[in-house]
Amino acid sequence: MSPPPGPGPKPRRTAPESLGIWLVAAAFAVTMAGTTLPTPLYVLYQEEFGFSTLMITVIFATYAVGVVVALLCCGHVSDEIGRRRTLLPGLALSMASSVIFLAASELALLFPARLLSGLSAGLFTGTATAAIVDLAGARSPGRATLVATVTQMGGLGSGPLIGSLLAEYAPAPLRLPFALDLGLLVLAFAAVWFMPEPVTVTARRPRLRLARPQVPPHMRGVFLRASIAGFAGFAVLGLFTAVVPSFLRELLDVPGLTVAGVVICAIFCASAVGQVALVPAFGPRALPVGCAGLVLGMLLLTAGFATASFGLLVTGGLTAGAGQGMSFRAGLADINAVAPTDRRGDLASVYFTVLYVALALPVVGVGLAADLFGLRTAGIAFGVAVALLAAWTLLAVLRDGRDTRGRAGGD
Repeated sequence: MSPPPGPGPKPRRTAPESLGIWLVAAAFAVTMAGTTLPTPLYVLYQEEFGFSTLMITVIFATYAVGVVVALLCCGHVSDEIGRRRTLLPGLALSMASSVIFLAASELALLFPARLLSGLSAGLFTGTATAAIVDLAGARSPGRATLVATVTQMGGLGSGPLIGSLLAEYAPAPLRLPFALDLGLLVLAFAAVWFMPEPVTVTARRPRLRLARPQVPPHMRGVFLRASIAGFAGFAVLGLFTAVVPSFLRELLDVPGLTVAGVVICAIFCASAVGQVALVPAFGPRALPVGCAGLVLGMLLLTAGFATASFGLLVTGGLTAGAGQGMSFRAGLADINAVAPTDRRGDLASVYFTVLYVALALPVVGVGLAADLFGLRTAGIAFGVAVALLAAWTLLAVLRDGRDTRGRAGGD
């Protein structure tokens, strides 16, 4: 007679779902802050290791490559192995990035550090947003989406501010920021460890596969307009997080690092305001208004580069940041509105892939132009190009609006 089966494994202790939302949000904010923490420090690395503005943009682009690879290869993973088991490796990658930054004694080490940071962000962004919405359930999905949006932008904006303050007013400017980040990541790992798993796990091991970006024919026009507006907006964020600190230091003789950190933080805050407050205020007009904000912001930014005006630079950045937030959220909403229900996740991943490519390619072009023609000329050319992209999208949206009204009147 076989002995009775022994007791099964004890269930894992987890926090209540209401607390789990905030545990995930805290980990999300810490991870996003870590991705932008090095932004104001690039000029210090430039002085220590002796590289050009182009190399700053290539280092920054390495981060975007990591994000795109993670989105294309791992966008589906959390649906299979669960949100928690996807977030924990994302945090581990972020920790590894901070460790490499702590040990960085040469230029070559900055590339794997940024690549790991990008892979972490690619794993974390969609999964953490989905986890917050899942944990909220049917109670308040709109509030959960708002929490995820504010958390992401708040984290991205706080990274440069924290990095610049520590680098300017604390010892070991290229070590202390990452030591603090590593400590916060350990706490974030503990928070995610105790989060409840909101989805049913269907696989023990992830099946990594390269997703083929495909857009259904009936929504290619909507997707193209949203993607071009999003591309223009994220290119602006890329410019501010990669090149503007060098512009402030080299062309405007702005002393210290804190000003750069505050300016970059303000741009992300303007983006959050655009997403949270201005999109609901303008409703269906949010995409064209956002594109108009991008056009105006880039014209002001271009004037700031041309005249070396700090005031125009900041005003243009804030205006473009608000326009970026509006066009980003409105474009994603337009895509979700026309996407087949079973393809929304895939199409959102394709959309985010376009946006993160926008963080890399245009900024590298700015770096190359800066080495060839000077930073001011490169900034002016960038501003004009982004303004033209946003203006094209604005005209396309207005034209489609007129066509729709005409068809409605005929019907």
